[in-house]
Amino acid sequence: MNFALADTLPWLRESQMRIRESAAAGRLPHSLLLLSAAGLGVESLAHWTIAFVLCENPASRPCGVCPACLLLRSDSHPDAHVVQLEEDAQQIKVDQVRELIGAMSLTSYRGGYKVGLIAGAEALNTNGANAFLKTLEEPTQNTLLILTAKPTHRLPATVASRCLRLKLRPPPSAQALAWLREHAPACLDWGPALELAGGAPLLAVEIQASGLDEIEAEMRESMRQLAANAIDVTLLAEHWVKSNAALRLSWLENWITSRLRLELGAARTLQTEEPVRLPGALLKPKIQNLFGLLDAVRGLMRLSSTGINQQLALEGLLLLGRAALTS
Repeated sequence: MNFALADTLPWLRESQMRIRESAAAGRLPHSLLLLSAAGLGVESLAHWTIAFVLCENPASRPCGVCPACLLLRSDSHPDAHVVQLEEDAQQIKVDQVRELIGAMSLTSYRGGYKVGLIAGAEALNTNGANAFLKTLEEPTQNTLLILTAKPTHRLPATVASRCLRLKLRPPPSAQALAWLREHAPACLDWGPALELAGGAPLLAVEIQASGLDEIEAEMRESMRQLAANAIDVTLLAEHWVKSNAALRLSWLENWITSRLRLELGAARTLQTEEPVRLPGALLKPKIQNLFGLLDAVRGLMRLSSTGINQQLALEGLLLLGRAALTS
């Protein structure tokens, strides 16, 4: 468990301070829900919180050198329990949750706290969430339950309402760019990757490493050909499926959003998760078509982790895109 990484991400400091202050005041919650979009280091914050709670050096938590911290570094601390999606699974299984509940009901091996983490809690199915609810309602003494989830999670209200919420937000652009230039100086221009990542620095690093420059050129040419009705949507969809479809959809969402802003005379800014809205008087046919295309892209992005046939879904999206761009 690499809990030290959180200290290298300056945008996590406010959340770390809140956790420290809660502990100092004797108000550490029994359950904590960390909400974050991808690329902000929510996993690092969760691991740091586990280390902070279990560290045996009260003067400097987490110290990194006490027996508890060393056990955490080797993923062998008996009072730390992590549940996450198993390989190739679509949901966190109820048996995983029941195993966590059983572990949290035992006496602490080292005489301190017991901490359980459910990473990506939006993947809990109904049975898993219901099984977990009783533990949230009646936590045992000296326990901390941590859940991480996206801001758009669909956790039952009965689960989310019993947790103290901390929502991570992207850092200011200047801070994000400064961090990227310091930690990944090989890239000369982080602007496009950071914009595509919605301001999340860690996601920007992943996007840049995936060959963003090449994909950017490909996508702009594809949009030009699509608008000119000069490309086979079946072949284009097949290419996207085989070559980072998720990143291409994110690029397309960003491109459409920027295009809408330009149509309305607005300055181009970082893409946000908030839906774009217009006064009714401005809903001209061209803009309406672009909004329809934007909704379709976001709908497909939400469904991409399901068993949807991506080839057929992308073909339908590209047909809609051709109609929107040539209207």
